Amino acid sequence: MLNKIIVIMLMSIIAIFTSDIANASPVDTFEFKDEVTKVRFQALSKELRCPKCQNQNLADSNSPIAADLRRELYELLQQGKADSEVVDFMVNRYGEFVLYRPRVSNVTYILWFGPALLILIGVIVVIVIIRKKPVSEENLALSAEQQEKLKQLLSERVDDSSPSTSVSAKADKE
Repeated sequence: MLNKIIVIMLMSIIAIFTSDIANASPVDTFEFKDEVTKVRFQALSKELRCPKCQNQNLADSNSPIAADLRRELYELLQQGKADSEVVDFMVNRYGEFVLYRPRVSNVTYILWFGPALLILIGVIVVIVIIRKKPVSEENLALSAEQQEKLKQLLSERVDDSSPSTSVSAKADKE
């Protein structure tokens, strides 16, 4: 019994340590010439998406390609490239997918302006529904001629469904 408890405790300790290792974020040791370059590196690595990972940026991804891209980003910044040049390099190499905020272009118009267009259409539909003329009591009221016709129809129906007429109708059929 004591052996089982010891085994379970060891297994839980191993599980705790291995789960922490699996969730660890990447650690890169880059030496920057100044603090501004370090901040630019951190901002760009958080703004660029890993091509392999669906929704992780370069800073958070553990994939080998993300590590390569972080090294490439570091080298470009050490060469004195501007942020726009670095982004252009990454887009030319990996496509628009690497940008979390895609540029406005013919391809991305629907992405940028689609939500606003849907909201505008929704507002127009709501306004049209609200502005429709509500049914007034005047439109519901029957004219004198219509009321007279209704009384005739109702009286005919009452006469047709009375028991005396239904008995006489049965007698006529026989």
